[in-house]
Amino acid sequence: MNKYLITTAMLFLGFSIALTSCDKDDTNKPDGPVLRFKFLMDPTQERLGNLGTPAAMPTGHAGQNPQFNGISAHYVELAPTAFTPLGNGTILFMNEETTAGGSQAIVFKKEVIKNNGEVFLEVPLSQVAAGSYEWLRVSLAYQNFDVQFKASGLSFTGTLASFVGYNTYIESFKIKDSTVVVNGNRAQGYWGFETIYTLNTGQAPATTVPNPIQATSPIPLNSCVVTGGFAQPFVITGEETEDVTILVSLSTNKSFEWEDLNGDNIWDPLDGENVVDMGLRGLIPIVEQ
Repeated sequence: MNKYLITTAMLFLGFSIALTSCDKDDTNKPDGPVLRFKFLMDPTQERLGNLGTPAAMPTGHAGQNPQFNGISAHYVELAPTAFTPLGNGTILFMNEETTAGGSQAIVFKKEVIKNNGEVFLEVPLSQVAAGSYEWLRVSLAYQNFDVQFKASGLSFTGTLASFVGYNTYIESFKIKDSTVVVNGNRAQGYWGFETIYTLNTGQAPATTVPNPIQATSPIPLNSCVVTGGFAQPFVITGEETEDVTILVSLSTNKSFEWEDLNGDNIWDPLDGENVVDMGLRGLIPIVEQ
C-alpha cells in the first residue's frame, strides 16, 4: 500500500483540502458548498468477505457486533468505474505519513477520530472534479470499540483499540482509561485491550477488507481500502450550490471474530479463544437526500 500512497501523496500536495469538523463556529470551514462524509456503523448490514461477497461465520468461529467509540479514515477516493486503478480516481483526502519509525507509516496522532453519525471529512465541492462516480474507497486506519467477554464464568465488557491501517507510527494511544506508549511502527492488526483488571496488547493474524471490484481494480495486500458501490452513479456537475452529504455505512455485522473453542458463542479469552479478525465487513456509500 505504501507504494501507491507515496504516489498519491504527491497528488495530494497539489490538491490541499481542509479537514474540518461540523462545528458551526469553526473558522476554517470552507467557503461555498461542501461534500461531507459521515460514518454510519450498521450491525444489520450484510457481512462480506474480502471479495465483497456474503461471508458466513467459519466453522469453529464466533463473532459479535462491537459497540464503537471511534474510528478514523486514512484515505478517501471516488472512483469513476470498476476498472479505475487505485489512486487514479478523485483523491479527496490522505492522512499524514512518516518514516520516523523506519518504513512508511500513517501518523496516528494526526488521525481524526470520529464516531457513529459524525462528520469525518468536508471537502469544498469546488475542488472535486466534475464527473460520474460509481465507487467509493475509504482506507480505514483505527477503530476503538467495546466488546463483551467471559472470564471465570462471569461476564465483562472490555475496550479494544485496533490499528487496521497498513502500517502506523504510534507515539502512544489511549484505549479507555489507560495509555500505551509505543514510539514506533505497528503493522495492520495491532491492538490494545483494556478491562477493569488487565491491559494487554497483541497482533491479529488477519484483517478482512471487502473489495467487490478486486478482479478489475485490486488493492494492495495488507491495506485497509474498503470499497463500496453507489446505488446509482454519484454525479458532480461543478455547478452545485448546496452541501452534499454521503453516509459511509460500514458493516459491523459480527466484525469482531474469534476462535470459539467451546461452542458457546461467547468470547472466553482466558480459555485460549484467540481473536482472528476485526475488519469491518462492507461499505455502502449513501447519498443523503
